Amino acid sequence: MDLFYNNLIYIIPCLGLIGILVMLSKSGWVSRQETGDETMNTLAGYIAAGAMAFLKAEWKILSYFAIVAGALLAWSGTLVETSSWLISIAFLIGAFTSALAGYIGMNIATKANVRTTQAARTSLARALKVSFTGGSVMGLGVAGLAVLGLGSLFIVFYQIYVVQTGGSVNGPGMQKALEVLAGFSLGAESIALFARVGGGIYTKAADVGADLVGKVEAGIPEDDVRNPATIADNVGDNVGDVAGMGADLFGSYVATILATMVLGREIVSNDSFGGIAPVLLPMLIAGIGLIFSIISTYFVRIKNETDNVQNALNTGNWMSIILTAIASYFAVRWLLPATMSIRGVSFDSTDVFLAIMVGLVVGTLMSIITEYYTAMGKRPVNSIVNRSGTGHATNIIGGISVGMESTLMPALVLALGIYGSYYFAGLYGVAIAAAGMMATTAMQLAIDAFGPIADNAGGIAEMSKLPEEVRKRTDNLDAVGNTTAATGKGFAIASAALTSLALFAAFVGIAGINSIDIYKANVLAGLFVGGMIPYIFSSLAIAAVGRAAMDMVQEVRRQFREIPGIMEYKAKPEYEKCIEISTKASIREMLLPGAIALIVPVLVGFTLGPEVLGGLLAGVTVSGVLLGMFQSNAGGAWDNAKKSFEKGADIKGEMFYKNSDPHKASVTGDTVGDPFKDTSGPSMNILIKLMSIVSLIIAPHISSAPHVTDAMYKTGKEKTFVSAKKRSADRTDQKAEKVISFNKTLVD
Repeated sequence: MDLFYNNLIYIIPCLGLIGILVMLSKSGWVSRQETGDETMNTLAGYIAAGAMAFLKAEWKILSYFAIVAGALLAWSGTLVETSSWLISIAFLIGAFTSALAGYIGMNIATKANVRTTQAARTSLARALKVSFTGGSVMGLGVAGLAVLGLGSLFIVFYQIYVVQTGGSVNGPGMQKALEVLAGFSLGAESIALFARVGGGIYTKAADVGADLVGKVEAGIPEDDVRNPATIADNVGDNVGDVAGMGADLFGSYVATILATMVLGREIVSNDSFGGIAPVLLPMLIAGIGLIFSIISTYFVRIKNETDNVQNALNTGNWMSIILTAIASYFAVRWLLPATMSIRGVSFDSTDVFLAIMVGLVVGTLMSIITEYYTAMGKRPVNSIVNRSGTGHATNIIGGISVGMESTLMPALVLALGIYGSYYFAGLYGVAIAAAGMMATTAMQLAIDAFGPIADNAGGIAEMSKLPEEVRKRTDNLDAVGNTTAATGKGFAIASAALTSLALFAAFVGIAGINSIDIYKANVLAGLFVGGMIPYIFSSLAIAAVGRAAMDMVQEVRRQFREIPGIMEYKAKPEYEKCIEISTKASIREMLLPGAIALIVPVLVGFTLGPEVLGGLLAGVTVSGVLLGMFQSNAGGAWDNAKKSFEKGADIKGEMFYKNSDPHKASVTGDTVGDPFKDTSGPSMNILIKLMSIVSLIIAPHISSAPHVTDAMYKTGKEKTFVSAKKRSADRTDQKAEKVISFNKTLVD
C-alpha cells in the first residue's frame, strides 16, 4: 500500500496510456470493416486526400509560428525567477500533441465515413456501431494524449524544481514547475485556435458555396456528385468538426486541469502524499473519467431499425457521468485531508466532492438546454419552421430570436454553478468543478465526432446513388449527429467559462493583485475593450467565410458553365479546384483572428498593468461566452429547421417538403447560420481560454506585488510580507510627518 501511495504520481500518465491503447484497438477494428464498392472508395479517397492536403498546408504555417513563439518563450523564461527556458519545450510538446490529437480524429473519420456507408447497407445498428466507434477513437485519443502528456511533464518538472531542490509543495519551486507546465497548455490552445478558425472557414466556405449554387441555383441535392464543391464540403466536415473540435477540446481539457493545479498549489494539505494531493486531484479525476468513458462506450448500441439513436448515445453519456461521479467521491475522500483553505475560504473534502458534482450537473444541464434549442421537433426549431412559411426574412428573424433566447438558461446555470462551486470550496471549488465537467471529455467528444462521420457517410451514399433505405439510415444518424454537434458546442462553451474563471483566479494570484476595481477609469476601459474583442473576432471570421464562399460560388458557376456534361453525369467536375480555394482561404484568413488572441493580452499587460489586463479578461469572458452560445445555438436551430423540411414539416396544417418555398427560406437561414455554428461561435471558447492562458504566462513578468495566499500564512512568509508592508507604511508616515513639519515652518 505504501508503494501505491508513493507512486500515485506515476499512475496518472499510465491511465492516459490505457486510453491510447484502447484507442488503437478501436481504430484497428474500424479499419478492418468493409469499405464498399469502387465508387464509394473513390469518393472517400477524394475526401481523405483533401483533408490531408489541408492539414499539411496548415501545419506548415503553424510550424513557423511554433518555432518563433517557442524562441520567445525560451528567452522570456530566463527573465524571471519563477519561469525557465524549459517553458518553450513544454509549449512545443503541447502544440505537437494538440496537432496530433486533431490528426488522429481526422484520420479515423476519413476511414469511418465510407465504412459507415457500407454498414448502413446492412442495418442501422451496424452503421451506428461503426460511426460511433470512429468517434470514440477521437475521444479516447484526445483524452489519452492529454492525461499522458500533462501527467508525464508534471513528473519531470516536479522532480527538477521541487524534489531535487528540496523545495516545498507550496513554495516557489512548485510555482515554477506549474508556470513552466503552463507552456504545454499555451501550445495546445494556440494550435486549437488556428485549427478551429481555419477549419471553420474551410468547411463553411465549401458548404455555403455548394448550397448557394448547387441547391438554390441548380436545384440538385445537397450531396450530389455533380456539384464541384461537394467534396470540399465533405472535407470541411473533417477538418472543421473533427480535427478542429479535437484540438479545441484537447486545449480545454489541459487548461482546466492546469488551472486547478495552479490553485491547488496554494492549499496547505496535510495528506498522505507529501502535501501534493490538491495538485494531483484534477489529473486523477481526468484519468478516472477517461477509464469510465472507455467502459461507457460499450453501452452505446441499438438492436432494431426503429430504436432511438439519440437515446443510445444518451445512455453512454449518462453512464460515464454517473460512474465518474461515484468514483470521484472515493478519490476525493481518499486523497484530500479533512480540512483545507484557499485565500481565506475554508472547506473539507466533502465540499470538494460537492463542487465536482456541481461541475457535472452544469455540464449535463448545458447539454440538455442546448439540445432543446437545437433539436428537431422542439418548440424553438418549430418556431423557425413556422416562420419559414412567410419567407426568407422571417426565417432569419426567427433564428436570431431563438439564438438570443437560448442564452438565458445557460447563463443562469453557469451563474449558479459558479456561485455553488465557490460556496463549497472557494476558487479551488470553481476550478475543480470545471475539471469534473471535463472529466468525461472522452465520451463527449466521441458523441460529437460521431456526427460528422455520419454526415460524410450520408454524402457518400447519395453521391454513390445507393438505395433509398441506405440514405434513410444515414439521414437518421446525421439528424442525431447535428444535435450532438450542437450539444457538444454547448458543453465546450460552458467548460470554457468555468475554465477561464479558474485561469483568471490563477492569474490574479501570480500577478499579485487581490481585486480588480472597476471604478478605476483604466480598468473600466479595459472591461469595455475586452467586451468588444469577441465581436471583432467574430466579424473577421464570418467575413472570411463570406469572401471564401464568393470565390467558391464563382468557381462552381464556372464549372457548370464551361464543362459540358456535368449535369448529365457525362463529365467529372474539377473537385480539386474547390478544395484548393477552401484550403488557401482558410490558411490566409485564420492568421489575423489568431493574432488578436495572442497579442492583445501581451500589449495590455505590459503597457497598462495586470489590473487593467484583469478587466480586459473579464470583458472577454462574459462577452465571449454569451456570443458563443448565441451563434452556436442559432446556427444549430437554423440547420435542423432546414432538415425538418426534408422529412416533411407541418405549417398551419399544410405539409411542406424539399424544394417548396418554405424549404428555400430555411436553406437561406441555414446558410446564414453555417458560419455562426461552425466558425465564429465555437471559436469563442478558445478565444477566452487562450487570452487567459497568455495572461497567466506573462503574469510573473508584470506582477505588481507578492500575492498573499493561505500557504504564506502557514509557512510564515505572510509575516515577512506584512512586516515589509508595515516598514513601508512607517517610512511613508515619517515622510508625511516631515512634510507637515516643513509646511508648518513655512507658515510660521
